[in-house]
Amino acid sequence: MAQGSRAEGREGQEAVDAARSGDTETLARAIAEGVPVNTTSRCGDSLLLLACYYGHTAAVRALLDQGADANLPDGQGQSPLARVALKGLIDIAKLLVAGGALVDAPSADGRTPLMMAAAFNRTEMVAWLRTRGASADARDASGLRAIDIARAMGAHDAATILS
Repeated sequence: MAQGSRAEGREGQEAVDAARSGDTETLARAIAEGVPVNTTSRCGDSLLLLACYYGHTAAVRALLDQGADANLPDGQGQSPLARVALKGLIDIAKLLVAGGALVDAPSADGRTPLMMAAAFNRTEMVAWLRTRGASADARDASGLRAIDIARAMGAHDAATILS
C-alpha cells in the first residue's frame, strides 16, 4: 500500500478541492504538474477517498487510471471501499475493486466494508460484496460479525441477507 503525502501549497489544496467536487480536469492538471496521486487532505483523506465519498465516478476512474492506491486508508484507518459501502455507492465500489481494493480490508476498529454496508442497511451493497467474496464470518475488534452489527443497528433487511 502506498503512503499518502499531505497536500502542500496551492496546487495540493486545489487537487483536494477538485477531488471533493469531482473536477476531473483540475485533478488531471494537478497530477500532471507534480501533485502526487496519493496526496491526502489535512485530515488524512486521499484524493481517491474524497472522490469516492462524494460519488464522483469519473474522478474515481481518472485517479485509479493514474495509479491511486485503492486501499489507502483515511486518517481514521478506514478504506475507500468501506466509505462507499456505508453509502451504498455500488458503481464506485466496482471501480475500486477492479482497481485493486481488498473486499475484506479491515478498518482500524476491524470493521470491513461488508460490516459498514450491513450497519447502514445497504442491502444491494451487502449482496454485491458477498458475491465478491466478502466474508460474513469476519469479526471486528469487539468480536462482532456483519450480521451482529446489522441486528444491533436495526438493519433488518441486511441481517436477513446475511443469515
